[in-house]
Amino acid sequence: MIDAQTRRLTLWHLSVAFCAFLIACILGFYQVVERSGIFPALQSAKVYFASVSTHGVLMAYVLTTFFIMGFGYYTAATSLKRPIWHPTLAWAGFGLSLLGTVLAAIPLLLGRASVLYTFYPPIQASPWFYIGAALLVVGSWAWCAVMLVMALVWKRENANRPLPLAMYATTLNALLWLWTSVGVALEVVLQLIPWSLGWTQTIDPGLARTLFAWTLHPIVYFWLIPAYIALYCFVPKAAGGFLFSDEIARLAFLGLVLFGLPIGFHHLYVDPEQAAGWKLLHGIGTFLVAIPTLVTGFTVLASLEIAGRLNGGKGLFGWIGTLPWGNPMVLSAILALLMLILGGFGGIINASYALNTMVHNTAWVSGHFHLIFAGTTVIMYFAIAYHLWPRLTGKALYSNHLAPVQLWLWFSGMVLLSTPWHVLGLLGQPRRISSVTYHSLLTLSWQPYELFMIMGGGLLLASAILFGYLLVKTLTHSALQADLDPAYAETPYPHKNLPAWLENFKLWNLIIGALMLLSFGIPIAQFFFLKTYGSTPWGY
Repeated sequence: MIDAQTRRLTLWHLSVAFCAFLIACILGFYQVVERSGIFPALQSAKVYFASVSTHGVLMAYVLTTFFIMGFGYYTAATSLKRPIWHPTLAWAGFGLSLLGTVLAAIPLLLGRASVLYTFYPPIQASPWFYIGAALLVVGSWAWCAVMLVMALVWKRENANRPLPLAMYATTLNALLWLWTSVGVALEVVLQLIPWSLGWTQTIDPGLARTLFAWTLHPIVYFWLIPAYIALYCFVPKAAGGFLFSDEIARLAFLGLVLFGLPIGFHHLYVDPEQAAGWKLLHGIGTFLVAIPTLVTGFTVLASLEIAGRLNGGKGLFGWIGTLPWGNPMVLSAILALLMLILGGFGGIINASYALNTMVHNTAWVSGHFHLIFAGTTVIMYFAIAYHLWPRLTGKALYSNHLAPVQLWLWFSGMVLLSTPWHVLGLLGQPRRISSVTYHSLLTLSWQPYELFMIMGGGLLLASAILFGYLLVKTLTHSALQADLDPAYAETPYPHKNLPAWLENFKLWNLIIGALMLLSFGIPIAQFFFLKTYGSTPWGY
């Protein structure tokens, strides 16, 4: 059981996250309908870009940040078996992040911050949007501090024991977020806020894009690590088996942080302000980050096979049928891995210089991004929610039959939505446009795919509504549940001589600092020594 303070902290964070998610899903469905051009009465470039900017910010920053903080508090309290350190700081961070969300949401909804979730200058937003975004990030740093202190204090008191795997991964994620959020924080505080307030007349878009690249790709692993925690720590036990290897899991999490942080320039392959050598360095790093993902796929599948054979599975593939497919955690894991395989393939394409140049500004990237984030990541967030909600509310999940239906709806909708995007990208459809009706022979070939995308968007919206319905009904109408204990997976053998360097966070912090300096030091420093030319704003 968890204490009341942790329960309230987690519930409030998850509630904000999922409210943002539901609003974003409604906006997302409007966007695929509007953009198709099939319903001319809905077409409005101004409304579309306000909607897509709000959708992106709610999904990429609000859903993820509040969910990860809430899940982190639960993980820390239950895996370390102690209350949250300094709950006042935790609540202060929550309040600051919530205030930032509200401040950013107002100009977004009013169409005064239609800068997409990347907010690249010289397109300019209201200063309240940038101030709100900064407060959201600063509030999340309080969570990082709580996680790091709890891990270090526990380790000091248990020097001969390894950190529980879930907390080990959460600690690394807090380190990753502290490092990667610095890039966007510097851009917002030193460039975008003074510029939007009129304190400076021009801005250097090259420097802004470079600073955002510091954050743009590593943030993906900030989103993914909670999903991987569930894959390693919850799925094997839910399937009726054991974790294949704790040590390999730790190496995979460490690899995500080390390889995932000093990359990002594959988003700048055609930008002239960075030299080819730096782009090559980041490109190599992007390929390296595939290694911990491949390791994760192997380890999780091995854990599922152990469970399947313990459940009576025979033969080469007979174990697959014996898995508890009706269990939301197991089903989510299987569907998430399927989407991760396809999305990972797209990631390799994006990291390749020549192929990236062909697809980067097309709908292909939207398809890849949604498959990894809204597919693999969000479906595991659903699974975690179904796992945590009864333990937080003391109520049994309202329907164990509707939960798998919701997950299948989400998977089907994501396949219907993202597959046409990939095809349309290869057919040359741009991605940052509000309408695809160009009245040419080429665009006629796009229309069937637009219909599939609308169907996919409809399924996703239905799935999101069903998800919200299940959480609310669990909270208000379900029976009390007796078993509220955490359910972390274990390995079938005890730890033996776990290398001390695996948990030497001071060492890894220094190595990360060196890698970041190597990857971003000169590319950022050059802007202060070379003659650059500022750009005036293009207003909202």
